[in-house]
Amino acid sequence: MTTHLDLVFSALADPTRRAILAMLLEDDMAVTDVADPFEMSLAAISKHLGVLTAAGLISQEKRGRVKWCKLEPDALREASVWMQGFGQMDAIDLDAFESFLSRELGADAISNPDP
Repeated sequence: MTTHLDLVFSALADPTRRAILAMLLEDDMAVTDVADPFEMSLAAISKHLGVLTAAGLISQEKRGRVKWCKLEPDALREASVWMQGFGQMDAIDLDAFESFLSRELGADAISNPDP
């Protein structure tokens, strides 16, 4: 369990990956659509997507010639349960999480992510 939590928290530590998760809260997206708002190469976005996939936060599937990304919200539940053990965090409310990401990231963070 600890190794999986390490992967989840490591994935969430990066602002670009958090922005990707915020985008995927809306709907499944093609990899090229995920990459569009960022000023980085498709290869760099693919690496970020690989980290999110390895952590179980997203899944990727090929539909025809297009690779699609889908948010896997259950991956956050294990982290939420772990944090609840410290008595300082309530269960993750995904609607509240979406609102938090929207406030934190805003449109500027998605279009101009930190390097």
